[in-house]
Amino acid sequence: MSRDPFTLDFSALRTLRAVHVHGSFSRAADQLGLTQPTVSYTIARLREVFEDELFVRQGAGIVPTERCTEIVVQAVDLTDRFEALITPCDFDPATARADIVISCNLYERIVILPRVIHRARQEARGLRLRIIPSTVYGRDQLTRSESDILIGPIAIKDEGYYRRGLLQEGYSCVMDPANPLARNPLDMKVYVEVPQIVVNYGGNFRSRFLVMLDAQGHSLNTVIEVPSPADIPDLLRGTDLIATVPTRVAQHFGAAVAAVPCPVPAQISIAMHWTARTHRSGPHRWIRDLIAQAAAEVVEAEA
Repeated sequence: MSRDPFTLDFSALRTLRAVHVHGSFSRAADQLGLTQPTVSYTIARLREVFEDELFVRQGAGIVPTERCTEIVVQAVDLTDRFEALITPCDFDPATARADIVISCNLYERIVILPRVIHRARQEARGLRLRIIPSTVYGRDQLTRSESDILIGPIAIKDEGYYRRGLLQEGYSCVMDPANPLARNPLDMKVYVEVPQIVVNYGGNFRSRFLVMLDAQGHSLNTVIEVPSPADIPDLLRGTDLIATVPTRVAQHFGAAVAAVPCPVPAQISIAMHWTARTHRSGPHRWIRDLIAQAAAEVVEAEA
């Protein structure tokens, strides 16, 4: 006989969501700060309520049933909205204490976040910020509640996600200062022939300039691929290589590189995303406003 569904609570749904996301009882337990037997017991209760196995063994792991995935889709919305309801809306930066996780990559860490951190330390010393790399998994991190705010060049248009545009960005070509190509702007013919370091961001994201090159029927002479632009100056030093990076990243490299405009007129749109879980939260709203203001200051400083 099935268990009375009204004996369920939001904690049980949160556990179901965690097991579904991580594909493991033990990893879900670690994320939630619970023991594995507690997670197993909760899933057993949910199996009775929903009269479904929810998770079945496949090889060395577990996979959700179709019914389980349908339930989790609804549970995500329910738990996020409930958490939003119980989160205080009032916020006094001078006295508030909160932990906020921001997911982003190198660009956002060097262009936007220094201004955010500077002001947060002046006005809200009780806030603790944790910055995690989003690589190409920023949306998943938001969905799994591993991050509270995602900043980056993506657009999430599904229901349940909020978005705020921050700034636009173009590209520059960087190289060793002794490279002869640094003396003049690059034309397209030279650009596609010169040996290049290409940032692939882990292989699951293509920069806008590469997408535009593909559309134009061009391909780069790629000789090295790297997951991040962080080490580009060291890799370029003393070589004939060039790399294409966002212009503000090129400026951050300073005298370590020479920079010229990229002949591909591509633009990146940097935006901030969050979910209903933190939408009404006072500390999160304050930080989001601070991030937006920091991005605006970056643009104003260049005007």
